[in-house]
Amino acid sequence: MKKQTLGVLTAGVLGASIAMSVVPLAHASSIDVYQFNTDEEETRYRALIDELRCPKCQNQNLAGSDAPIAQDLKQKTYEMIKDGRSDGEIRQYMFDRYGDFISYKPPVRPSTWILWFFPPLLLVVLILGWVLKAKRGRKPAPAMPHSDNLSRSEEAKLEQILSHHQSTKDQS
Repeated sequence: MKKQTLGVLTAGVLGASIAMSVVPLAHASSIDVYQFNTDEEETRYRALIDELRCPKCQNQNLAGSDAPIAQDLKQKTYEMIKDGRSDGEIRQYMFDRYGDFISYKPPVRPSTWILWFFPPLLLVVLILGWVLKAKRGRKPAPAMPHSDNLSRSEEAKLEQILSHHQSTKDQS
């Protein structure tokens, strides 16, 4: 290999190594560090960001999201806790601004009744359907036909079949 090619190859590998070592540093800069006065404030903060959903992300809470909107909402939550707001006031602020979607536990109100009541109602309907189907499946066997509906020849044939069946059963 020529010295010039070897030099270009070495420079490329060195450049790629440096670029790859910077990537983890960029990701590490997204870690939030907030100072709380008490452990209770920090516990409340952690509980709220675990409960609140990122408006941009699919099925991810604020604690697990690095989206810019999630960073803003974490900052707002922190500021509201520092201002002495209650958890209810913070949730209400988020609901007013982002709707019921912001929470994994939306409040029970007419607009969320389907979320709260449809699954248990569906379960009850399915169980009732299953029970009714099971009861229908256990109907008693139909009784032997009454001799009132049979002619004399039919009765004789039936007696012959039954006695033959009984004798076969007794032999085995």
